[in-house]
Amino acid sequence: MTDRTQEEIELVERYSAPNYHPLPVVIATGEGAWVTDVDGKRYLDMLSAYSALNFGHRHPALVRAAKEQLDRLTLTSRAFHNDQIGPFLRDLTELCGKELALPMNSGAEGVETAIKAVRKWGYDVKGVPEGRAKIVTFERNFHGRTTTIVGFSTDALARAGFGPFTPGFVTVPYGDAEALEDAIDDDTVAVLIEPIQGEAGVIVPPDGYLARVRELCTERNVLMVADEIQSGLGRTGSTFACEHEGVVPDVYILGKALGGGIVPLSAVVADREVLGVLTPGTHGSTFGGNPIACAIGREVVAVLRTGELQERSAKLGERMLRTLRESGLPAVREVRGRGLWAGVELARHAIPARARCEALLERGVLAKDTHETTIRLAPPLVISEEDLDWALERVLGVLEEVG
Repeated sequence: MTDRTQEEIELVERYSAPNYHPLPVVIATGEGAWVTDVDGKRYLDMLSAYSALNFGHRHPALVRAAKEQLDRLTLTSRAFHNDQIGPFLRDLTELCGKELALPMNSGAEGVETAIKAVRKWGYDVKGVPEGRAKIVTFERNFHGRTTTIVGFSTDALARAGFGPFTPGFVTVPYGDAEALEDAIDDDTVAVLIEPIQGEAGVIVPPDGYLARVRELCTERNVLMVADEIQSGLGRTGSTFACEHEGVVPDVYILGKALGGGIVPLSAVVADREVLGVLTPGTHGSTFGGNPIACAIGREVVAVLRTGELQERSAKLGERMLRTLRESGLPAVREVRGRGLWAGVELARHAIPARARCEALLERGVLAKDTHETTIRLAPPLVISEEDLDWALERVLGVLEEVG
């Protein structure tokens, strides 16, 4: 580690609450799938800021939209209209095939918004008695880190020391349709599900599971809420991960890549019956729907409309997953994934994932571990075949060389 890197890291450690344990690299610039640190060393980004950078670093069209809007108007709050929010909402609802959208900022804020909306739908539309609405969630879920959200997490580290928690959530095993069916009762208003569980290690549900979730929700008059914050907007080889089973949820929660890797932007998208229950004063956000975010979001939707990046994700994702699965390395227990999104689960005896990510860092590849046992790979969808092969060669080398 150079003196410059050490100085930058020490500065963060001196003044930041210690809620992250980042790899020892200080990134200064980025373009496409590549970044450069403060010492001039280049790295291939195989994490994409947990899918916030689906379109790569500084995508020209997205940067142009941001710069043009920055020169015009930055913030109005929702106390007034601005000339970007309407076109953005129109374009986003068309992309999702829904009637209404509510823009927010972070993914967690999007989840909180959805929770409020489906509860109010339960009382106003379904007729659940006040104060009794239930939402079914899943083991190993990750929907954010607010106190309400960590209250239905099964990650002990995320929960410890932050209670008491918000009631009204029932948690069942992910992938178990019978357990879900048993958990739904007359007070259930929604099922909140990640079509692929990202933080858990890129867990892909059994074939037909999402379709069964959709069936149960329809049969029992319960809203299916798909958290596509990480899995959506091209990451899995389709616009939404739910599409792989032909499923259309009642509610989409979108985020991360929606802001083009430039600003925070999330949204809840649903039909009028659901989002129409919110009225002035019942929910809001000062920065939600700000002009800069909406201008970028419009361009994100325009990029996705072509389908080009979804096709790249499907094609290159197949290449990535095949390469990893056919390696036959003893350190690898399982490779899960869809599109340009993979979780490499390590064998129980193997060196932890953190040490392997540190070794990858030395070889010029940025990746991140989760739960000590899994290496997550999620390169920008704009990555070239040559760069992907270069990165995979180093990933396999680390898996082979590092214990």
